[in-house]
Amino acid sequence: VNNNQGIAVGMASNICSFNLKEICETTIALIRDPEADLLETLPAPDFSTGGYLIYDADEMREIYRTGRGSFQLRGAADINRKEKIIEIREIPYTTTIEAIIDDITDAVKKNKLRDVVNVRDETDLNGLCISVEYKSTADPDILLHQLFTQTSLQSSFSCNFNVLIDNRPRLLGVREILNEWIEWRCECIRREAIYDIGKKGERLHLLRGLERILLDIDKAIAVIRLTETEKEVVPRLMNAFDIDEIQAEYVAEIKLRHLNREYILKRIGDIETLEREIAELERLVRGKGRLRDKIIRQLKEISNKYGRERKTRLIAPEEIDVPEEEDLVPDYNTRLFLSEQGYVKKIALTSLRGNFEIRVKEDDRIIQEIESTNREEIIFFTDKAQVYKMMAWELEDCRPSQLGEFTPNLLDLDDGERVIYIHSTTEPFKGEFLFVFENGKGVRVDASHYETIQRRRKLLNAYDASSPIVGVRYIPEGERPSFAVRSKKNKLLYFESNLVVKKATRTAQGASILRTRNQNDALVELYSEDELSFIRDLDYYRIAKIPTAGRYIREESIEERQLSLADTVL
Repeated sequence: VNNNQGIAVGMASNICSFNLKEICETTIALIRDPEADLLETLPAPDFSTGGYLIYDADEMREIYRTGRGSFQLRGAADINRKEKIIEIREIPYTTTIEAIIDDITDAVKKNKLRDVVNVRDETDLNGLCISVEYKSTADPDILLHQLFTQTSLQSSFSCNFNVLIDNRPRLLGVREILNEWIEWRCECIRREAIYDIGKKGERLHLLRGLERILLDIDKAIAVIRLTETEKEVVPRLMNAFDIDEIQAEYVAEIKLRHLNREYILKRIGDIETLEREIAELERLVRGKGRLRDKIIRQLKEISNKYGRERKTRLIAPEEIDVPEEEDLVPDYNTRLFLSEQGYVKKIALTSLRGNFEIRVKEDDRIIQEIESTNREEIIFFTDKAQVYKMMAWELEDCRPSQLGEFTPNLLDLDDGERVIYIHSTTEPFKGEFLFVFENGKGVRVDASHYETIQRRRKLLNAYDASSPIVGVRYIPEGERPSFAVRSKKNKLLYFESNLVVKKATRTAQGASILRTRNQNDALVELYSEDELSFIRDLDYYRIAKIPTAGRYIREESIEERQLSLADTVL
């Protein structure tokens, strides 16, 4: 009935508590029918802290059979929508008020519970209460679900029914434990009955001696009066009435005021009562069925006197309202940063207020910065013609002073593989991607080619791998942004994106952008329009059609902040 944990050093045990009334009913059912279905009278454990038990009959039946397994416990809470407070009234047996408050506090610090304003313990004489204040813009039902999933307000109880039987540990199921208890209880009642038979037999023996004396009380008085010494009283009574020493001692101790008719009749009546009781006890000892009937009567008395309704309510998994995955993810604006050495960091815009500096390693630099939200999907393009995908909420929020996540570890990249471009989007994927290759070719591919129904985390053959990739850029739907490419010979081509050929498959080779002679030139860099601030006269390098040879970058085209033409060449 009570929860029990541990037997001794090296003997693990974790037995959950059950409802007293249900245990009594189950034991009675098991005595009457050894094959009785335990779940009919003992559906699940019951805990003093109340709450809910997520109930699966098959799992519970297996726990009852093997003595091992686990189940989920969850607290009970009320939502006060007027005051914008979630009041937790019952908690799982496996946790404490302090642990839940600590879990909530930690989750708030890690931005996992962004809608929580305050949490406090308001437990008083009226009962347990943990108050969680939330923002007016929050959905309390979703927040309550997050409390269950991210704190110990919902936790697991692992069963290990390891018990001592004849001073040896044994792992038993519930039926086996109850059967062992029934046998133990039968033995207890049998030994108790044998003890009572002995005590009542001793009493009966004394009364039989008294009976002989009381049949001729005057003779007994005369024997005692005519005895010269006290020590001769007992032997003379033994000889006069044919009784043993114990009976004679008992008779000799009787007070004179008890030598009346009423006392004599009561004692004789006691003899008949004791004979009946001893006979009943002897039948009890000899009959196993009588022992079990007595156990049933005792269990019914205990159940009626101490039985209470169960505190832990049962709830089926399908009765739990689970919000959609996206509803559980907090939605807030973020900014993603990708460094040259492969570090990516997600920073909430609220963390970028005021003066800040994005930290990178000494020999590293930021190569891409994009706006995103916590619910968008991030696409990572690598230099090995592969794409990796993950949800933004799977990335830990960083502070500007942190380096961020190292993409080879985050995405489990192949040896020597590095991320060259990232893109954040939501389904359905819209727009296009522009790929530019070292051999002077370029191609546009619909972003929808990278959308997957099952949200695969890795796509092979993400683009043409016949030539090393120079750069990737995103083209929003309905727009025609301009881009520029630079060659190894320091030629620059500035063109509209619609000039680049568009292909129906993502592995298409595309068409030439740069016309090279004798294959002695190659593309080395792709620029978006906002990355061309170092060029003063962009229109000089604009081209109307491709392929073309491009124009050499003029010294006077470079902004004054650039030291020389050579500085633009990587």
